[in-house]
Amino acid sequence: MVDVLFVVTAATGWTLKDGSVHPTGYWAEELAEPHRLFTEAGWSITVATPGGVPPTLDELSLGVAGGLPKKRAEIRRYLESISDDLDHPRTLAEVDEADFGLVFYPGGHGPMEDLAVDEDSGRLLQRRLDSGRPLALLCHAPAAILAAANPDGTNVFAGRTMTGLSNAEERLNPFAWKAKWLLQDAMIEAGVDYDKGMIPLCPHVVVDGALYSGQNPQSAEALAERIIADFRD
Repeated sequence: MVDVLFVVTAATGWTLKDGSVHPTGYWAEELAEPHRLFTEAGWSITVATPGGVPPTLDELSLGVAGGLPKKRAEIRRYLESISDDLDHPRTLAEVDEADFGLVFYPGGHGPMEDLAVDEDSGRLLQRRLDSGRPLALLCHAPAAILAAANPDGTNVFAGRTMTGLSNAEERLNPFAWKAKWLLQDAMIEAGVDYDKGMIPLCPHVVVDGALYSGQNPQSAEALAERIIADFRD
């Protein structure tokens, strides 16, 4: 059995450049699908958030942007089935990532608000990367790497190959045109070798050693399946 740590945003809003706050949280599919697949594989999952605050579901992720009605209904039911775990997360600062075989960061715009500047998360990511043990970040979750800096100010993920939501995909959200920064730009500025799929909103998974990343919500299932397959090998 593999013990998995889900590091989930605790943000409820995303502050835009005009000062407005767009309601946000975690993206339903990005949490539910990997959680379901890992659970079906017999793995044990622990949820942790900054401050131990119960994470907020971004309701947009269960609207038309979340796929077909049947799929959205299935995801909602799954999230309801794990509501006790989501309502009582561990406090991120008190979690030892070394206790887990996999650390997994689901996305949503929330990480751009809190995990991108969260020092506890940044230290956890640095330890995890240094350890060479499996780490996965999905869609907007790579925003969390911005909090992982070396003493000289460089990013600990510089030179690593990763993906995350592309600028083209982000701009499909009307409110994203008000964003202070876009994830693809920030990853490149941090020194990441950014990689994206040919077609927006299609599954795209990047693997760099034990570092896994998925580009968009559509990559949630593919990312989890790749990780499970690699653990079985």
